[in-house]
Amino acid sequence: MNTYGYFDDKNREYVIKRPDTPLPWTNYLGCEKYFGVISNTAGGYSFYMDARLRRITRYRYNNVPVDTGGRYLYIKDGDTVWNPGWKPSQTLLDQYSCRHGLGYTVIKGQKNGVEAEVTYFVPLGENMEIWNITLTNNTKQEKEITLFSFVEFCLWDAMDDMTNFQRNLNTGEVEVENEAIFHKTEYRERRNHYAYFTCSQKIDGFDTSRDAFIGVHDGFENPRAVISGRCTNSISNGWYPVGVHQVNITLSPGRKKNLHFILGYMENKEDEKFSAPDVINKESLWAKMKVYKSSEVVNKAFNELKMYWAELLGRYRVEIDNEHVERMVNIWNQYQCMVTFNLSRSASFYESGIGRGMGFRDSNQDLLGFVHMVPERARQRILDIAVVQLSDGSCYHQYQPLTKEGNKDMG
Repeated sequence: MNTYGYFDDKNREYVIKRPDTPLPWTNYLGCEKYFGVISNTAGGYSFYMDARLRRITRYRYNNVPVDTGGRYLYIKDGDTVWNPGWKPSQTLLDQYSCRHGLGYTVIKGQKNGVEAEVTYFVPLGENMEIWNITLTNNTKQEKEITLFSFVEFCLWDAMDDMTNFQRNLNTGEVEVENEAIFHKTEYRERRNHYAYFTCSQKIDGFDTSRDAFIGVHDGFENPRAVISGRCTNSISNGWYPVGVHQVNITLSPGRKKNLHFILGYMENKEDEKFSAPDVINKESLWAKMKVYKSSEVVNKAFNELKMYWAELLGRYRVEIDNEHVERMVNIWNQYQCMVTFNLSRSASFYESGIGRGMGFRDSNQDLLGFVHMVPERARQRILDIAVVQLSDGSCYHQYQPLTKEGNKDMG
């Protein structure tokens, strides 16, 4: 058996047994318009349709240590600070596992008798991701713990975000209302979309300034607010906007606590952007969040996602006296083909999603891998590709999935 993990054919998952894999072992969230890349230690980023033009969270390639930045949860239990996915604190865990499934990832860690299991997924038909968390006290003593969520917002255009600092350090803008943090950079000036990060229960604090939460001279592994045990309720004006919730939790012996965070993307019509001067119109969002506040709705959405993939992969199946061939043909090859359909290599841990869009040639040849699963969507992909072909028969090297416009950048 592999030192690091194994295939679970019954559940259609790859199970990782230890966090310090040779490189980040990654999965993909989403199958329609909202997507995310996630590693076995909860690293990665999210975007809406286009990894360059609608990047929701920030990620740094070529970073040291590798795979820094992502969907982090910090747990402070007395003087011990740890993450369910080991990173970024790298506190030695008593137990760890990561299960990469079809469109979802489940990370579980345990330290000093407290177990945290987090399921990350994108519900069908929604432009958001859910972090569904179950905390369990496996000790005989009451536990007083503090849970911190963390994302770092990207200022939408991922290329500009990592280059145009003299401007970007002045533009970051947020709102905070109830349990929700809103990233609204350039919303007032020229955008009709915003990101939100909310919690299913009442929070005990928040931060939206990276410097206030982490500290100028500290890092993801030891944020100042986590070490001190409390957020500062900071409001970011420029500099580096983040989303952080603080939730204080008391766990009796043997008891469980379930809650969830939602990170998402919303658009408003141009004439319906504001509910008051410079205040986002959140009417449609509040209606959606009222529905998704329920754990039953979240669990139902997760089960629907699993059923979707089971039906999709069930359209083609082989039976052969070789478990390795069956596994690859019936599960992972088809899953990979659908991921390729969704992203066409435009975003991964090795393709930044910045320097190119979706390749013309690649997207044409990839059709053969998924046309039997999603014929109508394959037809639309052919039409999208045809738009960037020129009258003389030549074509752009690739196109941006958000605008459907071609570009000549070298991939």
